[in-house]
Amino acid sequence: MQVIENTKEKLILQIEGNEPLANAIRRSISEVPVLAIDDVEIFKNDSALYDEIIANRLGLVPLKTEKGMSEKTKIEFKLLKKGPCIVYSGDLKGGAEVVHENIPITILGEDHKLELIATATLGKAVSHAKYIPGLCFYRHALEVKSSPQIDKIIESSKGLIKRKKESSKWLCDLNDSEVNEIEKIDKEAVKDSSQLIFVIESYGNMAAKEILLHSIKALENNLDDFEKEIK
Repeated sequence: MQVIENTKEKLILQIEGNEPLANAIRRSISEVPVLAIDDVEIFKNDSALYDEIIANRLGLVPLKTEKGMSEKTKIEFKLLKKGPCIVYSGDLKGGAEVVHENIPITILGEDHKLELIATATLGKAVSHAKYIPGLCFYRHALEVKSSPQIDKIIESSKGLIKRKKESSKWLCDLNDSEVNEIEKIDKEAVKDSSQLIFVIESYGNMAAKEILLHSIKALENNLDDFEKEIK
């Protein structure tokens, strides 16, 4: 395994191909506990949006998920704004950090008000999509035959992994237009390699590496439960 990028926002790994395992980890992200607004009590809403839409938008605002949080965690937020203005996620004031403060919630006209109390809880995306901590996807790195024309396309490409030439073949990551261009030269030039490019992009609730570690732990727990059931 090779780490291509490791930041709070993104983790990119290059691993020997094992699609079933990669897909199992990807699906296990929906079982990572994440903090999100689950209950909204609206006292005044003069905006053009229905109460249900306001509540839905608030539920999708990423909140910082701390290690000490549990299923019993309940964090209250208050929001009170008077127009004319745009109401942003950063207008939520409470006991947890709003990750992105410039997410627009609604617009208030002259003398219009929005007043509410929201409660955030820890949950999993298997019960609701608002608890998903980020995106996870993977694809095969490509094995491409070398030729003077093809080499020019690959050398100008900008994939997620560093292109590498071995003998008469390249190991690289190309976009669809580059693949199409190469296949016009040689239909048999491009094929999937045994290497996978595995990517996790965090919404900010937690670091991308933490998402991966929590996903693996969730997968291990599910396998343990499965093993107990079949004994």
